[in-house]
Amino acid sequence: MPRRLEGDFDYIIVGAGTAGCIMANRLSADPKKRVLLLEAGGKDNWIWFHIPVGYLFAIGNPRSDWMFTTEAEPGLNGRALSYPRGKVIGGSSAINAMISMRGQAADYDHWRQLGLTGWSYSDVLPAFKKLEDHFLGESEHHGTGGGWRIEAPRLSWQILDAVGEAAEEMGIKRIADFNTGDNEGTSYFHVNQKRGRRWSSARGFLKPALNRQNLRLETHVLVDRLVIESGRAAGVLFRQGGETVEARARGEVILCAGAIGTTQVLQRSGLGPSEWLSPLGVDIVADVQGIGRNLQDHLQQRAIYKVSGVRTLNETYYNLFRRGLMGLDYAFRRRGPLTMAPSQLGIFTRSDATRSRANIQFHVQPLSLDKFGDPLHRFPAITVSACNLQPTSRGTVRIRSATPDDKPSIAPNYLSTEDDRQVAADAIRTTRRLMKQKALEKYRPEEFLPGPSVGDDDASLAKAAGDIGTTIFHPVGTAKMGTANDPLAVVDERLRFYGLHGLRIADASVMPTITSGNTNTPTAMIAEKGATMILQDAR
Repeated sequence: MPRRLEGDFDYIIVGAGTAGCIMANRLSADPKKRVLLLEAGGKDNWIWFHIPVGYLFAIGNPRSDWMFTTEAEPGLNGRALSYPRGKVIGGSSAINAMISMRGQAADYDHWRQLGLTGWSYSDVLPAFKKLEDHFLGESEHHGTGGGWRIEAPRLSWQILDAVGEAAEEMGIKRIADFNTGDNEGTSYFHVNQKRGRRWSSARGFLKPALNRQNLRLETHVLVDRLVIESGRAAGVLFRQGGETVEARARGEVILCAGAIGTTQVLQRSGLGPSEWLSPLGVDIVADVQGIGRNLQDHLQQRAIYKVSGVRTLNETYYNLFRRGLMGLDYAFRRRGPLTMAPSQLGIFTRSDATRSRANIQFHVQPLSLDKFGDPLHRFPAITVSACNLQPTSRGTVRIRSATPDDKPSIAPNYLSTEDDRQVAADAIRTTRRLMKQKALEKYRPEEFLPGPSVGDDDASLAKAAGDIGTTIFHPVGTAKMGTANDPLAVVDERLRFYGLHGLRIADASVMPTITSGNTNTPTAMIAEKGATMILQDAR
């Protein structure tokens, strides 16, 4: 028999990542409501969770990363990818790129066009603003006083300035802010930092609420499945310290474990495609075809160019004297390369003239490496990474067994559509045009990846995209929000699970289509709106 946590909770939140920390903050604001927050990882008591460049050490480290991998992907010429997800309070916001990016107004207006009332850009903008404490101050686009601190980057690189000038020479306008509804243009990314320190959702939302007597946080908890009674989610079963524990909810269970974790919990609970779950010995509670389908992610082509006559992080990192100066600069001023997000310069543009809006995003970095977790290259180089913002490929997430410890099968199905292959080819062409602009001539950029031997025809470039393409860590959509007549819809427009009372999902898994940019900030918005809906419905 499982041990029972004493008392019933009004709300049980599964996952203390970006969404869960916000949800816990908002729901525990009423001292009369008991809130339980369950997190598989531990506390963020490691220095590299707080120094921004710590992502280099956190990604690919079992202390902070779930260490998932994808299946071998046909579209990537048989390669499997590492698939980082944060495993700590703050979730992926504790190890990610810190880029503050909403996407495009058209993303959310499309959700509304799908029949999802309350999700147009004008509907979600108040939630974005409520979250923020933005360095630009209060305006029609931004808010202040929220828990989500947003600042300008605290360093600059001559080579990145030059790439921005090259983009302008191509006709891509310079803009001041990517988060005004239309992100087409070039600018420096705003970041989730505060005075040179990473600002995760745990720091912004969870820690200020932990002194509340009605909020209980349990870490190192692996949620096995939901307790389902009489058509209602009545609680959860989880493992902690070698024992099975049951917690009961008299109100609602809210899944905030992300596109991978939420899917696993649902499928282990007997919710999902019966043809997947029955062979695993899972008792089917409801044959919900959408759970684990509709996986979307941004695939990036990480082009690398060697440069000359200009500083990059590569050679700085291997110079002990300069590394010492970097450490001192951070210790005394909270500035310099240790404050660096993985990408500083952003460029949003169209892969071809027929596109109605920007559909590719460049992350430009003053460094290069084979993959995150590997050492930097020993030659000066930059990474000019282009990703398809509106992919048409759809993948799956499936449990391999009913055992919670087993890692899931993740198959993003990258480059499985003709449109995605065409965008990938055009993105590499756009990268090559960018690097041939006059503003970069004096730095003599030399293509290292995909390499000058790769031809400029569609077939060669699509194959090259499969060779160098990798995830930019934005999985969404595996428990999509949709109308009642959508065969893959899992939750309604108020994030309520179809066919089961007392269960909501409020994380990236509910996105019907992926947003046009980094997905952490949209996930925060979903949690903010979700909490508001829960509180409204409770009245």
